[in-house]
Amino acid sequence: MVTEQAYAKINLTLHVTGQRADGYHLLDSLVVFVGVGDVLSAKRTGIGALTIEGPFGHDIPLGADNLVLRAAQAFDGADITFSLVKNLPPASGIGGGSADAAAAIRAVLRLRAAGTVPALTVNDQARLADLGADVPVCLLSQPSRMRGVGEILEPVAVPACWITLANPRVEVPTPAVFRALTQKANPPMPEALPDWPDVAAFTAWLARQRNDLEGPARAIAPVIGTVLAALTATKGALLTRMSGSGATCFALYATQALAEAGAAQLRAKHPDWWVAPAPVLAGNPIPRQL
Repeated sequence: MVTEQAYAKINLTLHVTGQRADGYHLLDSLVVFVGVGDVLSAKRTGIGALTIEGPFGHDIPLGADNLVLRAAQAFDGADITFSLVKNLPPASGIGGGSADAAAAIRAVLRLRAAGTVPALTVNDQARLADLGADVPVCLLSQPSRMRGVGEILEPVAVPACWITLANPRVEVPTPAVFRALTQKANPPMPEALPDWPDVAAFTAWLARQRNDLEGPARAIAPVIGTVLAALTATKGALLTRMSGSGATCFALYATQALAEAGAAQLRAKHPDWWVAPAPVLAGNPIPRQL
Protein backbone atom coordinates (compact mmCIF):
# COMPACT_ATOMS: atom_id res chain seq x y z
CA MET A 1 0.00 0.00 0.00
CA VAL A 2 1.09 3.58 -0.65
CA THR A 3 -0.29 6.83 0.76
CA GLU A 4 -0.21 10.19 -0.97
CA GLN A 5 -0.98 13.66 0.37
CA ALA A 6 -3.26 15.77 -1.83
CA TYR A 7 -2.29 19.25 -0.65
CA ALA A 8 -4.60 22.23 -1.18
CA LYS A 9 -3.57 24.43 -4.10
CA ILE A 10 -3.79 28.18 -3.58
CA ASN A 11 -3.76 30.74 -6.39
CA LEU A 12 -2.00 33.69 -4.78
CA THR A 13 -2.55 35.48 -8.09
CA LEU A 14 -4.74 34.56 -11.04
CA HIS A 15 -4.51 36.73 -14.14
CA VAL A 16 -6.76 35.70 -17.04
CA THR A 17 -4.80 36.79 -20.10
CA GLY A 18 -6.89 35.47 -23.01
CA GLN A 19 -9.11 32.76 -24.40
CA ARG A 20 -8.23 30.23 -27.08
CA ALA A 21 -10.48 29.40 -30.00
CA ASP A 22 -11.39 26.09 -28.32
CA GLY A 23 -12.75 27.98 -25.32
CA TYR A 24 -9.91 27.29 -22.88
CA HIS A 25 -8.76 30.33 -20.92
CA LEU A 26 -5.13 31.42 -20.78
CA LEU A 27 -3.79 32.11 -17.31
CA ASP A 28 -0.81 33.56 -15.51
CA SER A 29 -0.95 32.44 -11.89
CA LEU A 30 1.37 32.17 -8.91
CA VAL A 31 0.44 28.91 -7.19
CA VAL A 32 1.50 27.54 -3.81
CA PHE A 33 0.53 24.48 -1.79
CA VAL A 34 -0.26 24.46 1.90
CA GLY A 35 -0.08 21.91 4.69
CA VAL A 36 -3.72 20.85 4.68
CA GLY A 37 -5.37 18.50 2.23
CA ASP A 38 -6.92 15.18 1.40
CA VAL A 39 -5.20 11.82 1.98
CA LEU A 40 -5.29 9.05 -0.62
CA SER A 41 -4.24 5.45 0.01
CA ALA A 42 -3.86 2.87 -2.75
CA LYS A 43 -3.10 -0.83 -3.06
CA ARG A 44 -3.05 -3.35 -5.86
CA THR A 45 -6.00 -5.67 -5.40
CA GLY A 46 -6.91 -6.52 -8.97
CA ILE A 47 -10.07 -4.43 -8.54
CA GLY A 48 -10.54 -0.82 -9.53
CA ALA A 49 -12.53 0.75 -6.72
CA LEU A 50 -12.78 3.84 -4.53
CA THR A 51 -14.10 4.45 -1.03
CA ILE A 52 -14.44 7.96 0.41
CA GLU A 53 -14.69 9.14 4.00
CA GLY A 54 -13.85 12.30 5.91
CA PRO A 55 -15.69 15.57 6.59
CA PHE A 56 -16.61 16.12 2.94
CA GLY A 57 -16.77 12.51 1.80
CA HIS A 58 -20.54 12.59 1.37
CA ASP A 59 -20.22 15.45 -1.16
CA ILE A 60 -18.07 13.50 -3.63
CA PRO A 61 -19.60 11.22 -6.30
CA LEU A 62 -18.30 7.67 -6.55
CA GLY A 63 -19.13 7.14 -10.22
CA ALA A 64 -16.82 6.68 -13.18
CA ASP A 65 -16.48 10.47 -13.55
CA ASN A 66 -14.70 10.74 -10.19
CA LEU A 67 -11.29 12.29 -10.85
CA VAL A 68 -9.41 9.69 -8.81
CA LEU A 69 -10.85 6.86 -10.89
CA ARG A 70 -10.41 8.77 -14.15
CA ALA A 71 -6.77 9.48 -13.32
CA ALA A 72 -6.14 5.86 -12.37
CA GLN A 73 -7.69 4.66 -15.62
CA ALA A 74 -5.61 7.12 -17.65
CA PHE A 75 -2.39 5.83 -16.06
CA ASP A 76 -3.18 2.11 -16.24
CA GLY A 77 -4.32 1.77 -12.65
CA ALA A 78 -7.62 0.01 -13.26
CA ASP A 79 -6.58 -2.80 -10.91
CA ILE A 80 -5.95 -0.54 -7.91
CA THR A 81 -8.27 0.10 -4.96
CA PHE A 82 -8.22 3.60 -3.48
CA SER A 83 -9.35 5.03 -0.15
CA LEU A 84 -9.78 8.80 0.03
CA VAL A 85 -10.10 10.89 3.18
CA LYS A 86 -11.80 14.04 1.92
CA ASN A 87 -10.79 16.95 4.16
CA LEU A 88 -11.12 19.76 1.60
CA PRO A 89 -14.49 21.25 0.59
CA PRO A 90 -15.42 20.51 -3.03
CA ALA A 91 -15.83 23.17 -5.75
CA SER A 92 -13.99 25.65 -3.56
CA GLY A 93 -11.16 27.05 -5.68
CA ILE A 94 -8.33 25.18 -3.94
CA GLY A 95 -7.87 22.33 -6.41
CA GLY A 96 -9.18 19.52 -4.24
CA GLY A 97 -10.34 17.32 -7.10
CA SER A 98 -7.21 18.01 -9.14
CA ALA A 99 -4.99 17.32 -6.12
CA ASP A 100 -6.81 14.01 -5.60
CA ALA A 101 -6.30 13.09 -9.26
CA ALA A 102 -2.61 13.99 -9.03
CA ALA A 103 -2.26 11.91 -5.86
CA ALA A 104 -3.87 8.96 -7.67
CA ILE A 105 -1.37 9.28 -10.52
CA ARG A 106 1.57 9.39 -8.11
CA ALA A 107 0.19 6.37 -6.27
CA VAL A 108 -0.25 4.36 -9.47
CA LEU A 109 3.25 5.21 -10.67
CA ARG A 110 4.78 4.38 -7.28
CA LEU A 111 3.02 1.04 -7.17
CA ARG A 112 4.17 0.25 -10.70
CA ALA A 113 7.75 1.30 -9.95
CA ALA A 114 7.81 -0.16 -6.42
CA GLY A 115 8.95 3.11 -4.88
CA THR A 116 9.89 6.52 -6.27
CA VAL A 117 7.69 8.02 -8.94
CA PRO A 118 9.49 7.78 -12.29
CA ALA A 119 9.86 10.64 -14.74
CA LEU A 120 6.83 11.32 -16.90
CA THR A 121 6.88 10.87 -20.67
CA VAL A 122 5.45 13.18 -23.31
CA ASN A 123 2.41 10.90 -23.58
CA ASP A 124 1.93 11.15 -19.82
CA GLN A 125 1.87 14.94 -20.08
CA ALA A 126 -0.86 14.77 -22.71
CA ARG A 127 -2.97 12.55 -20.47
CA LEU A 128 -2.56 15.03 -17.62
CA ALA A 129 -4.04 17.82 -19.71
CA ASP A 130 -7.14 15.74 -20.39
CA LEU A 131 -7.81 15.45 -16.65
CA GLY A 132 -7.88 19.20 -15.96
CA ALA A 133 -5.84 22.39 -16.06
CA ASP A 134 -4.75 22.16 -12.41
CA VAL A 135 -3.63 18.53 -12.46
CA PRO A 136 -0.08 19.16 -13.79
CA VAL A 137 0.76 21.70 -11.07
CA CYS A 138 -0.90 19.54 -8.41
CA LEU A 139 1.25 16.62 -9.53
CA LEU A 140 4.33 18.66 -8.63
CA SER A 141 2.83 20.27 -5.51
CA GLN A 142 5.48 22.96 -5.27
CA PRO A 143 5.38 26.77 -5.66
CA SER A 144 5.06 27.45 -9.37
CA ARG A 145 4.20 30.04 -11.95
CA MET A 146 1.48 28.48 -14.07
CA ARG A 147 0.83 29.79 -17.57
CA GLY A 148 -0.94 28.78 -20.75
CA VAL A 149 -3.90 26.60 -19.86
CA GLY A 150 -1.97 25.15 -16.94
CA GLU A 151 0.67 23.21 -18.85
CA ILE A 152 3.53 25.75 -18.65
CA LEU A 153 5.08 25.47 -15.18
CA GLU A 154 8.08 27.27 -13.72
CA PRO A 155 9.29 26.63 -10.15
CA VAL A 156 9.28 29.70 -7.91
CA ALA A 157 10.99 30.33 -4.56
CA VAL A 158 8.65 31.94 -2.01
CA PRO A 159 9.39 33.12 1.55
CA ALA A 160 8.29 31.02 4.50
CA CYS A 161 4.88 32.14 5.76
CA TRP A 162 1.54 30.92 7.07
CA ILE A 163 -1.97 31.04 5.68
CA THR A 164 -5.52 30.76 6.97
CA LEU A 165 -8.16 29.45 4.57
CA ALA A 166 -11.85 30.22 4.99
CA ASN A 167 -14.75 28.83 2.99
CA PRO A 168 -18.42 29.68 3.73
CA ARG A 169 -19.47 26.19 2.54
CA VAL A 170 -20.88 27.63 -0.67
CA GLU A 171 -19.96 25.85 -3.89
CA VAL A 172 -19.09 28.13 -6.81
CA PRO A 173 -18.97 26.26 -10.15
CA THR A 174 -15.86 27.23 -12.08
CA PRO A 175 -17.57 27.29 -15.54
CA ALA A 176 -20.15 29.78 -14.26
CA VAL A 177 -17.42 32.08 -12.95
CA PHE A 178 -15.54 32.06 -16.25
CA ARG A 179 -18.79 32.72 -18.15
CA ALA A 180 -19.38 35.76 -15.95
CA LEU A 181 -15.93 37.16 -16.70
CA THR A 182 -16.51 39.87 -19.31
CA GLN A 183 -12.89 40.90 -19.91
CA LYS A 184 -10.87 37.88 -21.04
CA ALA A 185 -7.64 39.60 -22.16
CA ASN A 186 -6.01 41.08 -19.06
CA PRO A 187 -2.36 41.96 -18.33
CA PRO A 188 -0.15 39.12 -17.08
CA MET A 189 2.20 39.30 -14.14
CA PRO A 190 5.59 40.90 -14.84
CA GLU A 191 7.71 38.68 -17.05
CA ALA A 192 10.48 38.50 -14.44
CA LEU A 193 9.33 37.79 -10.90
CA PRO A 194 11.35 39.46 -8.13
CA ASP A 195 13.39 37.75 -5.44
CA TRP A 196 11.38 38.37 -2.29
CA PRO A 197 13.66 38.73 0.75
CA ASP A 198 10.86 38.20 3.28
CA VAL A 199 7.12 37.78 3.66
CA ALA A 200 6.55 41.54 3.96
CA ALA A 201 8.10 42.17 0.54
CA PHE A 202 6.29 39.14 -0.85
CA THR A 203 2.83 40.25 0.26
CA ALA A 204 3.48 43.86 -0.78
CA TRP A 205 4.23 42.61 -4.29
CA LEU A 206 1.22 40.27 -4.27
CA ALA A 207 -1.03 43.19 -3.34
CA ARG A 208 -0.22 44.78 -6.70
CA GLN A 209 -1.36 41.65 -8.56
CA ARG A 210 -4.92 40.31 -9.02
CA ASN A 211 -7.37 37.47 -9.11
CA ASP A 212 -9.44 38.33 -12.18
CA LEU A 213 -12.11 35.82 -11.17
CA GLU A 214 -12.87 37.43 -7.83
CA GLY A 215 -15.37 39.95 -9.21
CA PRO A 216 -17.42 37.39 -11.18
CA ALA A 217 -17.33 34.95 -8.25
CA ARG A 218 -18.55 37.60 -5.82
CA ALA A 219 -21.43 38.41 -8.17
CA ILE A 220 -22.46 34.73 -8.03
CA ALA A 221 -21.77 34.30 -4.29
CA PRO A 222 -21.79 37.67 -2.48
CA VAL A 223 -20.80 35.95 0.77
CA ILE A 224 -17.24 35.91 -0.61
CA GLY A 225 -17.08 39.61 0.25
CA THR A 226 -18.05 38.79 3.84
CA VAL A 227 -15.29 36.18 4.05
CA LEU A 228 -12.66 38.58 2.71
CA ALA A 229 -13.71 41.26 5.18
CA ALA A 230 -13.54 38.82 8.09
CA LEU A 231 -10.04 37.69 7.10
CA THR A 232 -8.86 41.27 6.66
CA ALA A 233 -10.04 42.06 10.20
CA THR A 234 -7.78 39.41 11.76
CA LYS A 235 -4.60 40.59 13.49
CA GLY A 236 -1.46 40.38 11.38
CA ALA A 237 -3.19 39.64 8.05
CA LEU A 238 -0.72 40.83 5.41
CA LEU A 239 -2.81 40.01 2.35
CA THR A 240 -6.33 38.72 1.78
CA ARG A 241 -7.62 37.38 -1.52
CA MET A 242 -9.85 34.74 -3.07
CA SER A 243 -8.22 31.56 -4.42
CA GLY A 244 -9.02 30.19 -7.85
CA SER A 245 -12.67 30.59 -8.81
CA GLY A 246 -13.79 30.66 -5.16
CA ALA A 247 -15.37 30.53 -2.74
CA THR A 248 -12.32 29.81 -0.55
CA CYS A 249 -10.46 32.94 0.51
CA PHE A 250 -7.18 33.28 2.37
CA ALA A 251 -5.05 35.57 4.50
CA LEU A 252 -1.26 35.39 4.64
CA TYR A 253 0.60 35.88 7.93
CA ALA A 254 4.22 36.06 9.01
CA THR A 255 3.90 33.49 11.81
CA GLN A 256 2.06 30.35 12.83
CA ALA A 257 0.71 32.05 15.96
CA LEU A 258 -0.94 34.82 13.96
CA ALA A 259 -2.48 32.38 11.47
CA GLU A 260 -3.86 30.18 14.23
CA ALA A 261 -5.20 33.20 16.14
CA GLY A 262 -6.89 34.43 12.97
CA ALA A 263 -8.45 31.01 12.42
CA ALA A 264 -9.72 30.92 16.00
CA GLN A 265 -11.30 34.35 15.56
CA LEU A 266 -13.07 33.27 12.38
CA ARG A 267 -14.36 30.04 13.92
CA ALA A 268 -15.75 31.93 16.90
CA LYS A 269 -17.62 34.42 14.72
CA HIS A 270 -18.58 32.05 11.90
CA PRO A 271 -18.83 28.50 13.28
CA ASP A 272 -20.56 27.32 10.11
CA TRP A 273 -17.54 28.14 7.90
CA TRP A 274 -14.71 25.76 7.05
CA VAL A 275 -11.52 27.35 8.42
CA ALA A 276 -7.98 25.94 8.32
CA PRO A 277 -4.60 27.49 9.26
CA ALA A 278 -1.57 25.91 7.60
CA PRO A 279 2.05 26.54 6.60
CA VAL A 280 2.78 27.54 3.03
CA LEU A 281 4.96 24.74 1.68
CA ALA A 282 7.95 26.63 0.35
CA GLY A 283 9.71 23.58 -1.10
CA ASN A 284 8.79 20.29 -2.70
CA PRO A 285 7.15 18.10 -0.02
CA ILE A 286 6.76 15.02 -2.22
CA PRO A 287 10.01 13.14 -3.07
CA ARG A 288 9.90 11.86 -6.64
CA GLN A 289 11.45 12.19 -10.11
CA LEU A 290 8.83 14.15 -12.02
